[in-house]
Amino acid sequence: MRKRTLISGAVAVTAAGAITIAGTVVAQAQETGDDALAAAIDAILADPKLVDSQANILVKDATTGEVVYDHNGNQRAIPASNNKIATVAGAFEVLGADYTFATEVLGDRPVDGVVDGDLYLRGSGDPSMLIEDYQKLAADLADAGVSTVNGDLVADDTAFDDARHGDEWAWGDLQYADAMEISALTVASTSTSNQAGTVRVFVDPGAAEGDDAKITLSPANDYVEIVNEATTGAAGSGDEISINRDEHSNTITVTGTLGTDAGQTYGTRSVIEPTDLVASIFEDALEDNGITLNGDVVSGEETPQGPETLASHASAPLADLAADLMKPSNNSYAEAFFKAVGNATTGEGTFEAGQEGVYAAIEKYGVNTDPIRQVDGSGMSRWDEVTPDMVTDLLIGAKEASWFDAWYASFPVACADGTLASRMCDTAAEGNVHAKTGTLTSVSALSGYVTDADGRELVFSVLFNDHLADSVKSLEDQVAVALASHSQDATEAEIKTFSEDESVTDPAKVIPGDKECSYYEPAVC
Repeated sequence: MRKRTLISGAVAVTAAGAITIAGTVVAQAQETGDDALAAAIDAILADPKLVDSQANILVKDATTGEVVYDHNGNQRAIPASNNKIATVAGAFEVLGADYTFATEVLGDRPVDGVVDGDLYLRGSGDPSMLIEDYQKLAADLADAGVSTVNGDLVADDTAFDDARHGDEWAWGDLQYADAMEISALTVASTSTSNQAGTVRVFVDPGAAEGDDAKITLSPANDYVEIVNEATTGAAGSGDEISINRDEHSNTITVTGTLGTDAGQTYGTRSVIEPTDLVASIFEDALEDNGITLNGDVVSGEETPQGPETLASHASAPLADLAADLMKPSNNSYAEAFFKAVGNATTGEGTFEAGQEGVYAAIEKYGVNTDPIRQVDGSGMSRWDEVTPDMVTDLLIGAKEASWFDAWYASFPVACADGTLASRMCDTAAEGNVHAKTGTLTSVSALSGYVTDADGRELVFSVLFNDHLADSVKSLEDQVAVALASHSQDATEAEIKTFSEDESVTDPAKVIPGDKECSYYEPAVC
C-alpha cells in the first residue's frame, strides 16, 4: 500500500525524484502497511553492528499464521536461552501445570525412635530446594519421633543420570552459576539467586585497612572449602574482589581488596557434585535436630522397594516454577524441566530422553522438529539450533493448548519484569511485548508476542549469530518496537521514528551482550 498526496497546479519533478509545486518540494508517495514495516526492519538490519553476521527474522500473524516479514526465517541459528521456549512448552504438555517435584525421606517405620536400616533422601529434580527445606525435612523426622538411624544416609539422585553438563557447554563457564551441574537432588544458594547446585560467597570488609576480609557462605556447609586471600582496602578504594572456584575441586579462592566503606559484595559459584553438597547439608540437619546417624553417607544409590515415606516436601506447581524459569532465564530450572520430561516419557532422566519428550510434545502443536536440534533445556550448548519458523510455529500452535495462559504469563514483559525489565521503556512495546531473551557470546535472540497499533497480534523470532559487536540487544528492541508501532497507515519513516527512539538506541542504556542480564551480580536488568 502507498500513502499518496493529491496535488494541483503547475508541477515539476526534480532530479532526485521529488515533486515541486510553485517552488515547494513535496515528498512522493511512501509505502505503508506491511511493506513499510518490511522496509523499516530491513533498515534496522543494515546496522554496521551486523556486518558479516547472521540475521534470521520471521514475523507472522498470530491468528492466521500469515507471514508478515521474512528474512532467513528457515535458516538455522544458535538460539541460546530461546531454547527455553520449547523446554517449558514440553514440560507443560508432558508434566502438566499442576505438577510438583517431590523430595522425600524414606526408611523403615521407626520403632522406639529408631530407624533400623538405611535412611533414603530421594530427589526428583526439584531445582527450587533451599537449605531451609532440607532442615524442615529433618525437623519433620524429629517431630515424628525419629532419634536414631541404624544405617547409612543414602542420597538418591537416580531420577536423573549422572551427566552433569550438556554437550558443548563452554569450559570457561563451568564455575559460574549459569553453568551449574545438574542433579535430581540439589540445592540453591539463596532464595533470590534460585540457581540450583550453587553456593553464594559473601564478602564484607574488615574493621580496618589491612584486615582480612570477612567471608560467609550460603548455604552454610563444610562441603565447599574457602581460601580467603582477600584484604580490606582503604576507604574509597572500592570493590576489587575476585571469587574463583578451582576447575577440579570445590575450593573457592577469594582474592583482592574491598574498601572499608565499600559494603558487601558477593559471587555465586557452581559446585562439583551437588548431590554430595545436599547429603552434607542434610547430615548436618539431622544432627541439629538430635537425630543420630550410625552409618555413613552414600550418594547415587537407588531407593529400593519397601521403605516408607517418613517426610516429604513438594515444590510449587510447575506453572509457578515456569515463571521463575523464564523471566530471569534460570538455567538450572530449565535443565530440571528437560530431564523431568525425559523421565516422565521414557523412565530415563537424560538429555536424550528430554529431547525425545519435548519434540513429541511440541509436534502436537504443528511444529516440525526435523530442521532443529535441541540437546539441552537451557540453551547453553552451541549444538542447539532452531529456526525462526519453528519458534513462531510453536508460539502460534501453543495458543490452542490448555496450558497456554500459564505459559504466556511466564514470558518476560517489556519494561516490566525479568530479562526485559529495563528494555523498551517509554515505547509502544512497553507492557506489550511478551518475549524470551537469549544470550551467549556472539549470539542474541528475542522471540515472542506483540500487538501492533491496529490491534493485530503478531508472533516474531529474531535470532542474531556471529556478530562481533559487544551487544545487539538494541537492534532486537528496534524490531520489537517497530512491530508494536506498526499500523496499516504507518509509513516506513513513521515506524523508524518510533523504533529509533532514544529510549531504545541510547548507548548509555545498552544491555551487555555476552550473557543474560540476570546472570550478572548484581543483575543489570
